[in-house]
Amino acid sequence: QTTSKRLADRKIEKFDKNITKRGFVPETTTKKGKDYPVGPILLGFFVFVVIGSSLFQIIRTATSGGMA
Repeated sequence: QTTSKRLADRKIEKFDKNITKRGFVPETTTKKGKDYPVGPILLGFFVFVVIGSSLFQIIRTATSGGMA
């Protein structure tokens, strides 16, 4: 089964249009806004672990008299 001439011409025409548009991306298609690479729940958990760990270390150091 071969591709019909009409279908092949349509694909070639569409491809040629894309080639001439290369590098000219409109501003509306680019991502903008407050999109973080990690979710807010994961970020909150990370902050909780880091701050909680540092507070735990400070409390442990203070109760042992400064010699951990």
